[in-house]
Amino acid sequence: MHITLRQLDVFTEVLKSGSTTQASSALALSQSAVSAALSDLEGHLNVLLFDRVGKRLVVNEQGRLLYPKAIALLEQAKEIEQLFLNEDGALRIAVSTTIGNYLMPEMIARYRLEYSSAPLELNVSNSHEVINAVTDFRVDLGLIEGPCHAPDLVTQAWMKDELVVFASPKNPIAQQPVTLSALAQAPWILRESGSGTREVLEHLLLSHLPAFKLVMELGNSEAIKHAVRHDIGISCLSRRVIADLLKTGEVIELEVPLPPLIRTLYLIHHRQKHISAALHRFLSYCHV
Repeated sequence: MHITLRQLDVFTEVLKSGSTTQASSALALSQSAVSAALSDLEGHLNVLLFDRVGKRLVVNEQGRLLYPKAIALLEQAKEIEQLFLNEDGALRIAVSTTIGNYLMPEMIARYRLEYSSAPLELNVSNSHEVINAVTDFRVDLGLIEGPCHAPDLVTQAWMKDELVVFASPKNPIAQQPVTLSALAQAPWILRESGSGTREVLEHLLLSHLPAFKLVMELGNSEAIKHAVRHDIGISCLSRRVIADLLKTGEVIELEVPLPPLIRTLYLIHHRQKHISAALHRFLSYCHV
């Protein structure tokens, strides 16, 4: 076997940075050493991994095929190095907004009680951005609020979550039995396109309305629930998100003439992602 971990490390860094100059800086190697390692790797494989476009290196089909396997090998090598050390493996987790704000803090708190020194990077964004991060190997694990259709990812059902249609007690829709026609005529405040909540809501609820009146899109569930509290419109969010306002009576739940709005939350990871011991350990804390 002539391929080395150093050559694979150089390859992945060049792919991420797009040049041997930036890769040499990131790896603390000379540019000539980086170029030589990349050239040796291509020679051993008997393929070109990049197209040379001026001074830029653009990954080609062979490079894209190698990348996830190279990442997996490098991560396994790091895990081997840490087997007999007291240090804990670093994790990169991406979660969608509702999960990040209302579920993840409790899980991380339990995890930290036992693994206080374990490095953990948490990114919170909408489901579409989480899926992209997992697809690009920028994170080890994703937790999202809607279905995932990316063919390169493994999607695992995680837990159920109830969505609630709600309004200000002052809203006229709250003064009478709720019909689909009344819901269609009411002003709606919704999450942005790309949000897992929005995708599920369009399937479970909005598809049953003859039309609906969208007055505002917001990228934050907290902003939506307070906009509803001030009677700007009605909305539908996770019961976990609005539990505090339901308890104080600042918003009320609307009984809609449809089956319960239950969605599934999902765990996602890349098919070629190496599931490390540290990631397995973290997954054992992913429950509420």
